Parts: sequence; structure tokens; C-alpha cells
Amino acid sequence: MLIAAIVLLPILSVLWIAVTPGENIWPHLISTTLPRYLRNTVILMLCVGLLSGLIGTGAAWLITRYRFPLSRWLEWLLLLPLAIPAYVGAYALVDMFEYAGPVQTWLREMMGWTSARDYWFPQIRSIGSAVVVLTAALYPYVYLLARAAFREQSGASEEVARSLGAGPWGRFARVGLPLARPAIAAGMAIVMMETVNDFGAVDYFAVQTLTTGIFSVWLESGNAAGAAQIASVVLALVILLVGFEKSSRRRIRFFNLSTRHRPVEPVALQGGAGWLATILCLFPFAIGFVLPGGVILSHALDNAERWADPALLRALFNTLTVGGAASALTVLAGVFMVYGVRLSGRRLPRLLLPLTTIGYAAPGAVLGVGLLIPLAALDHRVADMVELVTGLDIGLVLTGSATALVLAYSVRFFAIAQGAADAAMGRVSPSLPMAARSLGRSQGQVLGQIYYPLIRGSIASALLLVFVDCVKELPATLLLRPFNYNTLATRVHDQASLENLGNAAPAAILVILVGLAAVGLLARANR
Repeated sequence: MLIAAIVLLPILSVLWIAVTPGENIWPHLISTTLPRYLRNTVILMLCVGLLSGLIGTGAAWLITRYRFPLSRWLEWLLLLPLAIPAYVGAYALVDMFEYAGPVQTWLREMMGWTSARDYWFPQIRSIGSAVVVLTAALYPYVYLLARAAFREQSGASEEVARSLGAGPWGRFARVGLPLARPAIAAGMAIVMMETVNDFGAVDYFAVQTLTTGIFSVWLESGNAAGAAQIASVVLALVILLVGFEKSSRRRIRFFNLSTRHRPVEPVALQGGAGWLATILCLFPFAIGFVLPGGVILSHALDNAERWADPALLRALFNTLTVGGAASALTVLAGVFMVYGVRLSGRRLPRLLLPLTTIGYAAPGAVLGVGLLIPLAALDHRVADMVELVTGLDIGLVLTGSATALVLAYSVRFFAIAQGAADAAMGRVSPSLPMAARSLGRSQGQVLGQIYYPLIRGSIASALLLVFVDCVKELPATLLLRPFNYNTLATRVHDQASLENLGNAAPAAILVILVGLAAVGLLARANR
């Protein structure tokens, strides 16, 4: 109950602050900036979700149904854009295509142009560029789920469709796509939720969304209630997305009726058709990984002396300590809660268990608003009480240190740890803990001697995934970090915001390397 209360506290706090504001600026927001924030957010969500759905589904279909040059490599290469945060992709895109970048400089030299008035070039800092960057970073969510869904389909249905005269497009549209639609819808819902959560990319492209509005109203206008009211709109959008994803699966069921399930046999594509499929799959990989990774790596190599910068080393140390503490705390809490629910047998804990996953759907900026305000109030009360009793001014212990960051990360990524623990414990035969109990082992001993050896692989994976997400998290870190406290993500953002990509590149490379570790783990789990 305590773990569930801590996880749900930020969400309830945001709603409470929004409906009981000290200074109600809701009418002002509605008449001025809120429509623009909402419009841009919805446009981004729909465009990124649709494009990610098209790219991820198309790539998954080609990889599972056909064999063509480099297809075995591309099956895993298409996952690599997950290692590069969207804000890193935004910095790389602007650096490559802005007026002073290599592309426009080369065009001017080739064509003899002398100024921007001599030619037309797409506006880089725009909502269109934000759509491209976010799609390139997020389409692997759809690809991963769609690929798994296409793989699980029976080869018999494909053969029946072919025998009835259905061509490649007909088999995709009338057999493959309807059966995979729930997985694709789930992937698109995740993509749209991550789009709502993004701050670094949209802020760099000067696109005003609900998330950037939270930062503007709170940090620039100093109105926490207004930020909470915008955060409540974000929560409403997230709840709509979750509801959409659930409803898309409500009445869709299919079963393999044969005990001898036969997978679909891929068809070999020869000649031009095979190379066309290769190019189509290479394109999102190039935009999502090769371009940003190459740009950032070139800056990191050109500024090799920056690797010894004490500020970078402090940011690395802060990232490792905060991310490590948060991942350990989150996984321990997840295991304790799942095991406790299994032991209690009561209805209320079972009902609360799925509710604790809402933190993963809530954007980091929303959690920042929901955590900082109640924690600050608690911090002041504790400091005043200690000073009254002892005469010592201990300062702000929770919000003045990295404690708030650790708590925010734990709430945000608790669903990963809880889901991993629940799935792992579900695979352990009930007879094993029953036998241990009959031999006199306590419940704690059963957890340590029976469950832990069997689930430690899943627990280690959850630790790594939570740690990687902590390293990449930007909005909550920006809101909750103490003064003059940087992580790798905030260092990348701060330096890139100053147009100093050379200083940002080493930290960005470290973030990408951590992300690659998670992608490798993901690829291994989905072989």
C-alpha cells in the first residue's frame, strides 16, 4: 500500500494543485497560449504516431515475410535508433542542415549562391523537423511489436490466402495487418506517449507544446498552479491514448487451432525488388542512427580534449550514482510489491498493482510538478521542526539533494521493474514455493532461496532497462535537479542550447553507449 501510494502521489498531487490553485490563471491560459500548446502537441502526436506506424509496420512486414540483401543484419539494425534520444537527434539534424552546416554550405559552393536569398531551403527549426526526428527515434517501438506479431502468425493462413489468389498486398492488407493490429496499435500508443513526454527536441526546434508550456509557466512565470493545470491536460491526453490502446484490443482475438504451429516461410526477393526492400529498410536506420550518431561522433573526435573536462566527469558520476540508486530502489520495490501481492491474496492490493504502472505513461514534466511541490512543503516542515528542536538549520534535505531525482525516476519507471518481476515470478511453478514452505522455510527464505535464483536474469534485465531510461530522462531531471547539479542528459541539453555541440558531444556519446547496451539486451530477449 505504501509503495502504491508513493507511485500514485505525483499524479494525485498534480490533480489536486490544478483544481485548488492559489492564483487561477486557467482562463488566461485558455484565451492565450493553451490552444497553441494543445494544437502543436496533437499535431505532433498524430503525425509521429502515423509515420512511426507506417515505417515500423512496413519494415516489420518486409523483415518477417521476405529475404533480401542485408535483411538478417537489418532485422537488428532497425532497433538501433532506440539508443539515441530524440534530443540528440535534434541537435545533429540542426548541425547538419542549418545555414552554416555542411549541407547548405556545400550547396552554396556548388551553385555559386552567396546568401539565403538566392535559394530556398526547408526551415530546420520547425514542427516538420520535430516530426522527422521524433519518428526516427521512436518508430522501433512499433517495429518491435509488429515484428513479433507477424512472426507469431501461422504459415497456413498465408498459404490459404495465396491459394485464393491474394497477391502480396492482398495478403498484407487482409490477413497480416488485421491479425497484427492490436500490437501495432499498442506500439503507436507508446510512440504518442513518448512524443507527449519529449522536451529536449521540441524545445530545440522552438515548437511550443504542452510539455514546454509546463516549463514556461512554472520556471518563467513562477506559477506552479498554472503548470499543474497544463500538466492535467497532458494527463488527460495520456489517459485517452491508454484508453484507445485498450479499446483497440477489446474485441480482437485470434487463436492457433493447430497444435503444430508452422511459421510463415520468408520469400526470397531477387534483383531490383530485393535491393528496393533493402533501401526502404536502410532509410529509417540511416536517419535514426547513422546521421545523428555520425554527427555527434565527429564532434566528439574533433574535441577530444573535452573528454577530460571535470564538468563532464562530475556529470558522469552524478548519472551513475543517481541512476544506479534509482534502478536498485525501483527493482527492489517492484519485486517486493509483486511478491507481497501474491502473498496477501487480498483484493485491494491486486487492484492497486496495475494502477502503479501509470507513472510510466505520465510524462517526466508532469511527475516533476507533482513531486516537487509536495516534497518542498514536506522539506520545509522537516527543516523547521529540526531547527525548533535542535537549533540547527539542516536546509532542504529532499529537494536540495538528488533524493527528489531518485524518487522521480523510481515512480516514472516503476512499471518496468514491476512488469519484469511479475512476468518472472509467473513462470515459477507454484509447487516449488509450496514445497519450500512445507519444509519449514519462511516467506523471506522462499523469496531468497527459491524465487531469486530463478528470476535473477529478469531482475538483472530490469535493472539495466531502468538504469538506461534514468540516464536518458531529461524533463524530470531539468525540473528536479538541485542547483548546479548536472547529469549527462542535462549537460547535453545545456551545452547544445548554447549552440556548443562540441562540448555536448562527449556526454551525448556516453548516453548513446548506455542506450546501445539496452538495445543489445532487447535484441537478445527477442531473438
